[in-house]
Amino acid sequence: MKTTVEISDPLMSEARKAAEREGRTLRSLLEEGLREVLASRERKRKFRLRDGSFKGKGVQPGIDLSDWETIRSLIYEERGG
Repeated sequence: MKTTVEISDPLMSEARKAAEREGRTLRSLLEEGLREVLASRERKRKFRLRDGSFKGKGVQPGIDLSDWETIRSLIYEERGG
């Protein structure tokens, strides 16, 4: 596909020199750069939830998970809450 893009003169000059130095076309250099930028953004966008587990035996006997007030008081029991 043909398209027109405005690129600053210094950047275009540097890109042409790099392409020539590497023995490749300006088009291939620009395509490679665009692919790399898009791929890096895709990698950054992927969310991975960290492992928040810890050693223990889970919920202790007698704790009612539907009773938030009791759970909260137990969490802050020795922390001044």
